[in-house]
Parts: sequence; C-alpha cells; structure tokens
Amino acid sequence: MSLTAESHSVCLSDGNHIPLFGLGTYGDPRVMPEGAAYECVKLAIDAGYRHFDGALVYFNEHKVGKAIRDKIADGIVRREDIFYYVKLWNTFHTPELVRSGLERTLKALKLDCVDLFILEISMTIKPGKDFFPRDENGKYIYHHTDLCATWEQALESCKDSGLVKCVGVSNRQLELLLNKPDLKYKPVSSQCHPYFTQPKLLEYCRQNDIVVVGYCPLSSSTDEFWYLKITSVRNFCEKAPLFEHKCPCVLDQTDQTQSTKQPFV
Repeated sequence: MSLTAESHSVCLSDGNHIPLFGLGTYGDPRVMPEGAAYECVKLAIDAGYRHFDGALVYFNEHKVGKAIRDKIADGIVRREDIFYYVKLWNTFHTPELVRSGLERTLKALKLDCVDLFILEISMTIKPGKDFFPRDENGKYIYHHTDLCATWEQALESCKDSGLVKCVGVSNRQLELLLNKPDLKYKPVSSQCHPYFTQPKLLEYCRQNDIVVVGYCPLSSSTDEFWYLKITSVRNFCEKAPLFEHKCPCVLDQTDQTQSTKQPFV
C-alpha cells in the first residue's frame, strides 16, 4: 500500500489536503504497554498511513512525535507527507488559553505546526492543571465560554500565525459558526460512523463545502462490541489487502488505536 497526501486525499475548503485513511493514537494508559504508541505509529507509517489523530489528553504525543520524526530521519516520509490532527482539550477552551494548549502539543511532538486543530467538544471544563476537575460530589466542574469567541480569537489566530494549517470543530458548533458574518475559515467537521450515520449532517456539510471525518467507521478499541460482536466487519477487514500488515488502525485493536478517521465528501 502506498498512500500519499497527493494520491489518497480530499481537498479542504482552504486548499489543504487531508489523507483518506487515518490512525487514531489513543490507548488507555492503564492497560497499554510502554512504547505502544511509538511502535504503532512506526508500523502504520511503514504500512502507508500518513494521517494521524492525537490529543494532548492522550498523554502519548511525545511517543507519537518521536515515531514521526524517526521515520522522517530515516527518509521514509517527509514532514509534508504527514497529516497530524489534534483536538483542543476542554480545559483550554477559554480564548486566552487555546494557544498554550496547542503549544504543549507542539512541544511534546517536537514539531513546528500541526495540520488540523479542532474544537472537539461543546462544553468547557474549569481551566487549571487538572484535566478532569470534579467537585466534592464527583461531578465535573464546568465553565462558561463563548465558543464563537474561542474560534474567532484563538483557533483562527493559531492558523494565521502558522501554528496550524487547518481548523475544525465537532458536529455541534457547525451552524453556530457558519452563521458568523465574519467567519474567516470553514471548519472540518467530525463524527460519522455506521451506528451514527447522521445523513442530515452529511447533506448540510455537502451543501456548505465542509469535509466530514468519520469516527470509528469500522471499529474501536474502546468497546469490545465493535470488534467482537460485529464479526462480518472483522472478517472483511482480515481479508482486505489494506490490512496485510495487520495495521492496528482497524484490525488489531488490542495494540493501540481508538479510531480510524475517513473523510466523507
């Protein structure tokens, strides 16, 4: 398999290209062996993957970044071949904190920029050192933030500064943002899979020239139902040429991944 950004990609509204197949790099740190993210990303690059999904809250970006840099140093890929997709965590939604959250990711990756930066979840958690702040009753502590301000004052600014190439959101904020009279960049949207097909969202995105990224279109490592109960999908994956190298992107879910992501246009 030979995947490149040029030959297996979808063009975004800003002219950048996103590779069709992506590897989600989440792995539960309580059960994943040390170094799994590093080995998994290297294997995926060898198998042809160029699109990687990560996040600061995965706590493994230093390993993912090292794998990418090592493959670049080995001459297997160039930086421009790699599409790295990162999510803004909920404690960094306040506009003045967005850039610091992104810079923590860049520092962990040891890269100069990321290719896609998205505002993933439509709720803000209390800012602070704790990524999962809770009150005395064990409930999450939420924080009010104007997500339009987060987009305009922070995400667009990060793109303008060259720290990110593309910006996007999850499903909930699309119409809110597109109705902004001074919207500079159309977002990439996320989450579509066989059990959450969202035909109205897909049609809305088609009409507005927005690429949709499919979350777990074949399987997920976070729920055994996806890969133990849906035997027909597993049988297909095992026989498909794409998975000759047993790439953990879809098939070998015990290795590393949370999701595969495939744009729909």
